[in-house]
Amino acid sequence: MTRILVTASLLLASLLTIVIADIPPATNGFSLIWGDDFAGPANSAVDSEKWQHDIGGGYPGGAPNWGTGEIQQATNNIANSFQDGNGNLKIVPIRDDHGTWTSARLESIRDDFRAPPGGVLAVEAKMQLPDVSGPAAAGYWPAIWMLGAPYRGNLHNWPSVGEFDIMENVNGLNCVWGTLHSAASPGSNQDREFGSKLLDISPSLQSAPHTYRFELDDAAKEMRWYVDGKQYFSVSSSQLSAQTWTDVTNHGYFIILDVAIGGNMPAGAGGGPTMATQSGIPLTVDYVAVYQKKP
Repeated sequence: MTRILVTASLLLASLLTIVIADIPPATNGFSLIWGDDFAGPANSAVDSEKWQHDIGGGYPGGAPNWGTGEIQQATNNIANSFQDGNGNLKIVPIRDDHGTWTSARLESIRDDFRAPPGGVLAVEAKMQLPDVSGPAAAGYWPAIWMLGAPYRGNLHNWPSVGEFDIMENVNGLNCVWGTLHSAASPGSNQDREFGSKLLDISPSLQSAPHTYRFELDDAAKEMRWYVDGKQYFSVSSSQLSAQTWTDVTNHGYFIILDVAIGGNMPAGAGGGPTMATQSGIPLTVDYVAVYQKKP
């Protein structure tokens, strides 16, 4: 009996190791505080204790088309978002026979992700962007980003609550954008945008997975953006007023994963969607992880 119990315990330990294996262990003084490696069965929904689905074309009582002009309807249908049984989440934009686009927009239930005083918050995701380019990619807009928790239940305090765009990509371009949105001045409802991009990544964003990371460093008063461990952008507190920096860092954030179709960012890169835009090309998410480092 003892031998059977030991064997069963080893098997269980092995299975647990497989489940969490896709999330890299914390290094350099960080601790993993939250994550999802999407290890559910094939064609299963995401973990409802970790994620919630946005539904429709905007928040109830908020701006239409999610405030950005995108045209898809967000759903909780398995066709638009599902775990594939191989440790991945698929978010799939689909155009029906009438030309209507649907997709998925997932938010983390938790909205308390923030840097500890004097420490660092890091949010990381490994993803392969929709494998489509040229005219067939017109209008595609995959992203992982964060909104300040006070936005929940208000909807009219953006951009003062802050937005961290960890990775945005449009129209199948081999280019990643990272952006901070904040108020132009304390109390203003005008957006002040700090952003940069990284071009010509090899292998391309659409042909292979890459790791995207954002860090908010409270000690250094700095935000940093990375692709595959390479920092390509930063914003320091000296670039904002002291009050604006406080306004975007003194509360928690939640994470959003989505593939939008159309809207102002694809429009700025050539437009779309068009009838040439290909339906059904997924964003593949291997894992999302949140780390903290305390002083």
